[in-house]
Amino acid sequence: MEVIFMHIQSDPQKKTPIITQMGIFAVILFVSYCLSNLFPATFPVPAPVIGLLILYFLLTIGLIKPQQIETLSNFLISLLAFLFVPSGIQLATSLDIMKHSGLQLVVMIIISTVVMLVSVALVATGLIWLRQRFFPIKDQQED
Repeated sequence: MEVIFMHIQSDPQKKTPIITQMGIFAVILFVSYCLSNLFPATFPVPAPVIGLLILYFLLTIGLIKPQQIETLSNFLISLLAFLFVPSGIQLATSLDIMKHSGLQLVVMIIISTVVMLVSVALVATGLIWLRQRFFPIKDQQED
């Protein structure tokens, strides 16, 4: 697999063809769908989430360069707002439900947001503590 991605672009100034960029995304999505089928039905993991993790991993280790997927990525990001339009239309068709139990929905959204923010803060604090304890930065060791 390394051979496939490494020969795609040797000159950093040269743009990777769109068809090649689509191929990179297609291979990653195919692998993510195969991996998502390996998870048990009691713990389903969406294939796009696995695909994002695979893409992040490949970008992190340098197997894929950001320039190799830049054009298609920018195009897909520009479509993001358009892709949320069906959700907004579905929400507009559910106005009766929102009128009936709107206050409950707002309270539930606020509580879940606070719980999420607190849990993220606690996890981040714990990870920072672990990093400082087990992987100290050299400047901190001199103190």
